[in-house]
Amino acid sequence: MLEGNDAFKIGGSNMFYVREKINDTVEVTVEIHDDNVFCTCPGCGCEVGIDLAELFSDGEGDLYGTAVYCRECSKSRLEGNR
Repeated sequence: MLEGNDAFKIGGSNMFYVREKINDTVEVTVEIHDDNVFCTCPGCGCEVGIDLAELFSDGEGDLYGTAVYCRECSKSRLEGNR
């Protein structure tokens, strides 16, 4: 059996998570699921829920080069391109 940090031991082998060190004594670990990943719409700045499996299903995406627009901004951009 593989050993890891406390988050690994608690969550098992199928857990993806984000870890952020707040200061010298506080560190936050949050599991990544299909209902807790968000980004900011580059058009209006609102929060957009993301399904990572769907977003990267074509195998071409990357977290740094991908922008996701909200429904309204996507609609406006599509209408503007006609």
